[in-house]
Amino acid sequence: MVAIAILAAGRGTRMKSDLPKVLHQLGSRTLVQRVLDSCQILQPSRQFVIVGYRSELVQQALANPESFSGAIEFVEQTEQLGTGHAVQQLLPHLAGFSGDVLVLNGDVPLLRPQTLEQLMQIHQERRSAATILTAHLPNPKGYGRVFCDSQNQVKQIVEDRDCTDAQRQNHRINAGVYCFHWPALAKILPNLQANNDQQEYYLTDVVYHLDPVVAMDVEDYREISGINNRKQLAAAYQVLQEWVKDDWMATGVTLIDPDSNTIDDTVQLEPDVVIEPQTHLRGKTIIQSGSRIGPGTLIEDSQIGKNVTILYSVVSESAVADQTRVGPYAHVRGQTNVGSACRIGNFVELKKVQVGDLTNIAHLSYIGDATLGEKVNIGAGTITANYDGVQKHHTTIGDRSKTGSNSVLVAPLTIGEDVTIAAGSTITEDVADDCLAIARERQVTKPGWRLKFNS
Repeated sequence: MVAIAILAAGRGTRMKSDLPKVLHQLGSRTLVQRVLDSCQILQPSRQFVIVGYRSELVQQALANPESFSGAIEFVEQTEQLGTGHAVQQLLPHLAGFSGDVLVLNGDVPLLRPQTLEQLMQIHQERRSAATILTAHLPNPKGYGRVFCDSQNQVKQIVEDRDCTDAQRQNHRINAGVYCFHWPALAKILPNLQANNDQQEYYLTDVVYHLDPVVAMDVEDYREISGINNRKQLAAAYQVLQEWVKDDWMATGVTLIDPDSNTIDDTVQLEPDVVIEPQTHLRGKTIIQSGSRIGPGTLIEDSQIGKNVTILYSVVSESAVADQTRVGPYAHVRGQTNVGSACRIGNFVELKKVQVGDLTNIAHLSYIGDATLGEKVNIGAGTITANYDGVQKHHTTIGDRSKTGSNSVLVAPLTIGEDVTIAAGSTITEDVADDCLAIARERQVTKPGWRLKFNS
């Protein structure tokens, strides 16, 4: 059995924010959610988040754990008196627990699931009382050094200020991630002392009272990067982006200019997708093979079919089917579903629209709260007037119907199949199948008339 404990009680004053540090976003997820997600590979039997500063916000943020394997238990740390004090709060909650406890920090969001899986495997194979994650830093100044024997058994942890010149040549540092055999740790926790300048209870102190303690080096030291300020948050995002984009290019995705793109690690891409420069993919977006996205495009929480082209446009919370062309400068949003082989063109906005296959909305139109059939053609400047000042109303347009330029369709409205709306019409009444609808004033021309100016 494995229990997870995430330390998430601190404010993070260097973030210069009223928001708890662990709730700041890294990509599409908060720091603490990323840490929780990384643990799910272990299938933990218990999951604890130790909260303190504005704990209600942390609990609200984790109230609907879609990606977590079980319930989250919140433990209050009313005073932040160090890492040892935080783990002491678990004593009444884990009374009688005989398994292992993995202790993580809510502000260390880049740990990969496979790293934690390897840490747990080594811990169990070695039957350690404690296993700690370590890293070799290029510049370990300021970090405590970890000294091990040839079997990676920890012999000593020395703070940077206490190291000799020879000891400072050791670049192995403590990453602050621990796996403990809980019965052994539970015996020691009540006896921790705050005999230090900060008058805090340090979890590292338990290492001297447990045997054996084993170290495992992380493969990429950047995984253990902590977030204490906005600059470090930005640096972590750059690391994350490097990993994500390298992984996608290795699977057959073309990134024309990777440095100009951002891709959330929740996005799914198929081989032979091409991502043009200045394109950003966010949330739970899925893009299927053969599609070409960008340049200058934002897609968020949307599903894009095969062989779709989207140019200089925004697509959010919507779906675009195979072989459709979108843009330039289109905005598709609000749970819109665009069928296959459609054309959504220049300066077109769609909101909460169902668009049938082979339908064209080529330019300069707003279509909202509507259902369009197949092979519909929307003329330039057509809009659905869907809002009466109080409520939104629906417009339905049947198969093969056409609107002329500068048509206004005043909802609620039903346009039948094979209907033609004359250019410049304002349609306020339903139109049956196979009709021509004209709703405009007859043109009046007055010869010899001109404006008269005072001389």
